[in-house]
Amino acid sequence: MHDEGETDMRGCYCAIATASMLHILTDELLEGVPEYISRCQTWEGGIAGEEGLEAHGGYSYCGLAALCIAGRAESLDLHSFLKWAVNKQMTHEGGFQGRANKLVDSCYSFWQGAIFPLLHEAFRQSGADMKLPEEHCWFAPEPLQMYILLACQHPNGGLRDKPTKSADFYHTCYALSGMAVSQYDVAGHTPMVGHVATNLLERTDIYYNVLLEKAERKCGYFQNLPLEIDGQTVATREGPGAVAWRKHLE
Repeated sequence: MHDEGETDMRGCYCAIATASMLHILTDELLEGVPEYISRCQTWEGGIAGEEGLEAHGGYSYCGLAALCIAGRAESLDLHSFLKWAVNKQMTHEGGFQGRANKLVDSCYSFWQGAIFPLLHEAFRQSGADMKLPEEHCWFAPEPLQMYILLACQHPNGGLRDKPTKSADFYHTCYALSGMAVSQYDVAGHTPMVGHVATNLLERTDIYYNVLLEKAERKCGYFQNLPLEIDGQTVATREGPGAVAWRKHLE
């Protein structure tokens, strides 16, 4: 991620997502990335932070999202990935665990929850020979929202990992992000707990985790800014997978 720093799946995502949002993604930047991420997919189906480690929810999102942005999700075994992911929502609490045999944690509401619409769109874009759900994305949104609302709100404000823990900015961010993802299904419906006027969040871009409206608005600015290096205009673009998803929503 920096000189002599960590080298893991977060770096792949940060580089690809940032370049895509700025419309400066190039073939050179993508070179070798799909192959590296595919080597980090474990026997479980999810993605590890580095080769040879355990599949993990946060790293799984980062690796999958990077490839989905680039339109290269077929580099992974998506069916194995889906099988791993569907077993991470806990039947008692309703929230997600990040790894096998771990407790639920509200931050995985996004890291695991956003994997499902990414997989659904990856299967759709690839023309996979399978029947895709027409509404849900293989997980239960209402129990997830109930876990966030009932177990993770701190009396003093903010959201926490789980009861008995303190609230913090990190868990507040990703619990809300996961809740936003869970409130919009592939058919455009809003499966949610509580009243729309008070509980419905704005739709987010599942590739970048920013408001969809902002992801669309930045296109009007960056797509008209050519990138020049040493006086030469370089062919750049936004990731084709992210572009195709937004067009599909229209």
